[in-house]
Amino acid sequence: MTKVRQLPYGELAENGWNVRLVMEEAARCLLCDDAPCSHDCPAGTDPGKFIRSIRFKNFKGAARTIRNNNILGASCAEICPRERLCEKACSRCGIDRPIQIGRLQAFAMDQEKIFKMKTLEAAASNGKKVLCIGAGPSSLSVAAELAKMGCDVTIVDENEKAGGLLRYGITPSRLSDEVIDQDIDAVKSLGVKFEMNKRIEKKDLAGVSSQYDAVFVGIGLSASKMIPNLAGSDLKGCTTALAFLKDARKNGGKIDKLGRVVIIGGGDVAMDCASTAKQIGADSIYVSFIETMETMPASKKELDYTVSLGVPVIPAFKPVKVNGSDCVKSVSLESMDGASTMELAADTVIFAVGQKAEDEFVGTKREGNVFVGGDFAHGGKTVVEAVQSGKEVAKEIAKFLHI
Repeated sequence: MTKVRQLPYGELAENGWNVRLVMEEAARCLLCDDAPCSHDCPAGTDPGKFIRSIRFKNFKGAARTIRNNNILGASCAEICPRERLCEKACSRCGIDRPIQIGRLQAFAMDQEKIFKMKTLEAAASNGKKVLCIGAGPSSLSVAAELAKMGCDVTIVDENEKAGGLLRYGITPSRLSDEVIDQDIDAVKSLGVKFEMNKRIEKKDLAGVSSQYDAVFVGIGLSASKMIPNLAGSDLKGCTTALAFLKDARKNGGKIDKLGRVVIIGGGDVAMDCASTAKQIGADSIYVSFIETMETMPASKKELDYTVSLGVPVIPAFKPVKVNGSDCVKSVSLESMDGASTMELAADTVIFAVGQKAEDEFVGTKREGNVFVGGDFAHGGKTVVEAVQSGKEVAKEIAKFLHI
């Protein structure tokens, strides 16, 4: 099992690659004429092309390819599940091991930042005004694509900082504010304006749509799912993954009295909650989920990191009751085959069982000059898929605006 040192809250694991190691890895690329890695990148980042640029020491060209194809290139280099996408498709898999595409992408994005490369160019104005509601991956992608076409784009979001779930739904030891800000700065370099701490509700859509040539609703899945009819889930000490991670990010990891933590869920978000709780200083942490170890949705990388921190995981068990009178005292669990039960002492229970769209926006669809996309329209997937959704919606808007 991969051993990873425990990071203090907010510290990002270093890439650890210098130019020599990067060049050695890029030299392993077979330079496929019809690169399968590029075909299997949902966002069309085109690793086949940017690896070729790195191989010939054209680092600016590599950064430009990444940034033009994927406005969130820096963030995706850190969190994309590449082991089941581009790297799984790599032709080297049939020889030895895949090219470490994610690390090469992170290196190219580091070069962009270190040398302050100008990789994007703002286009001359075409006079069209577009509003993007939400500052998550799909909205950022829509905004960047339309700004490159010359649109005057404004992004509004109810949070203090842009990034959506990148910012508030992922632990900073996996994705730091610095990396997110690098991507946000790339969007800003195209002239996109941001209005933060501003909420637009569904009832406001008719009014704002009359002020813009097009409106994009990309609010993501910003509400948390709960387990229906689970007794005790409303006790003090119960919270959701999104609320917990957002609170930790906003407060710099300063959350008091977590005590004994039980996390329900087996995805990457649950693993983020576990590592965050560990870094903050919880007394004990358990992660329980209904899937088996083979079918759990979390990536192997995130699971390995969580286990390396000493966090026990309990597969194939479901919660049947949260116990306590006013505050949480324990969680009762039952095996999926009904043969076993257990009770875990708990002061904090974090539910990481999925996200959903805010209730008031459910049912919002493409109508007039209002467009929808990203996770809000297609369900929770990966960041690269949200980026691609944004690119596709941008094409629809451009066609609608005749640009």
